[in-house]
Amino acid sequence: MAFFMIAKVHGATVLGVEGFLIDVEVDISRGLPGFEIVGLPDVAVRESRQRVRAAMKNSGFGFPLQRLTVNLAPANLRKSGPAFDLAIALGILAASGTLEPDLLRGVLILGELSLDGSVRGVAGVLPMLLAAADAGVPRALVPADNEDEAALVDKIEVGIVRCLVDAAAMLEGRRKFVTPRRKDFDLELEADSDLSEVRGQFTAKRALEIAAAGRHNLLLMGPPGCGKTLLARCLPGILPPLSFAEALEVAQIYSVAQGG
Repeated sequence: MAFFMIAKVHGATVLGVEGFLIDVEVDISRGLPGFEIVGLPDVAVRESRQRVRAAMKNSGFGFPLQRLTVNLAPANLRKSGPAFDLAIALGILAASGTLEPDLLRGVLILGELSLDGSVRGVAGVLPMLLAAADAGVPRALVPADNEDEAALVDKIEVGIVRCLVDAAAMLEGRRKFVTPRRKDFDLELEADSDLSEVRGQFTAKRALEIAAAGRHNLLLMGPPGCGKTLLARCLPGILPPLSFAEALEVAQIYSVAQGG
């Protein structure tokens, strides 16, 4: 059986704390069996070849025995992390004719694949979803492990997936598009420590008050045990409550640093 189809799907990557949309292009052609990923991928992205192949076979889809090329565009941006696994797998299914390529249009797809086909959470889902929403992408599929982050974005319809079979079924309409549970977030969290309870340290406390009032940067220096950590823990207690936009920016940093 000959394959001449090219499938395209939206993926995303993170540079710093900003998300950037990436076009995942999959081509299957005649030739000796092979699987190449181009477009400035890092080691984790290149290793997705083994994860994707095993996940597809163990999910009952099989893997095409033709020459397979995956291009991550634009090629000048470095792509890192395993978040492209699910997008690559679904792109292969579309290029091989298992899925209709049109089903992938307007859908951002994120997620790392386990060898058994289950989908694992990835770092930076929140900034990637925000980038997709700003670009006008209407829908996204994200791992269930990142459901809390996905619930913060209301400008894009998000589907929660747990495995490769789930993702394919949702795109085909055979399974309900499961959306994240919305939560009420309290932006006025209590501080761990109260600055008024700190004895002494008058100069340091004055510096904290000035930094909080003027929104200045602050560097605490001193020998171990002098109270730097305690003073830093007191700072949130004298800061005004975060606006939703500020809280979202903090959440983006946490998303990239902690992986959700």
